Amino acid sequence: MARTAKTKTKLSLANLTPPPRKKRPESLTSREKEILELIWAGFKNKEIGQRLKISVKTVEAHRANMMKKMRVSNTAQLLKTAIQDGTIRIR
Repeated sequence: MARTAKTKTKLSLANLTPPPRKKRPESLTSREKEILELIWAGFKNKEIGQRLKISVKTVEAHRANMMKKMRVSNTAQLLKTAIQDGTIRIR
């Protein structure tokens, strides 16, 4: 059976609709907020790990979790989003 052009268009557009997103991102844990503040202060992962007495891998895991929760893909977006939603306060 042949489909009409109209049906093909509807099917194509239906596939482009993004899935519904949560209105608010998950909240960050107190440890994630602590690490976020240190990232904002300019510390590298290794320095954050030394300061908090945790491994660099743990810092990286916290950073990845924060980025997933805030739906961003890099540190600049993470900080921008944190400032915009009030997680980080500029002093």
